Amino acid sequence: MHPNVERVARALRESGAAGEVVELPEPVPTAKAAAEQVGCEVGAIANSLIFDADGAPLLVLTSGAHRVDTAKVAALVGAAKVKRARPEFVREATGQAIGGVAPVGHPAPVRTLVDEWLAKYDQVWAAGGIPHTVFPTSYDELLRITGGESADVGMDE
Repeated sequence: MHPNVERVARALRESGAAGEVVELPEPVPTAKAAAEQVGCEVGAIANSLIFDADGAPLLVLTSGAHRVDTAKVAALVGAAKVKRARPEFVREATGQAIGGVAPVGHPAPVRTLVDEWLAKYDQVWAAGGIPHTVFPTSYDELLRITGGESADVGMDE
């Protein structure tokens, strides 16, 4: 098992999460690809996006049916500017590469916003640490295991 997947699986077990990491046949670097492989609506995919909020990492778990409104997010977190993080910044903050960033299993806690749109689904799927792993969870469980804040973070695609 890849070390990132091991860290995510451990974090899920330690938090009492119900789901387990599963490996998919193909990498799923996009919400659309993930939805096709797990057989759900694209909105039930929890995209894990790392942003640079005035130099600090910010994880936004957004519905695959949304794009993040960075101005709205900046206002929510009290940052002057929120921008997409560079790949090196993402890896430093999470230990994981873009395309497989999980909501948990990072070297240190990352402030997290959880898109309230994910609450529309009984089950959501999140990345498991590398691009071809995911795990089933729920909106409430994502809030609990990440210590995240519920937020309206985006706009419809």
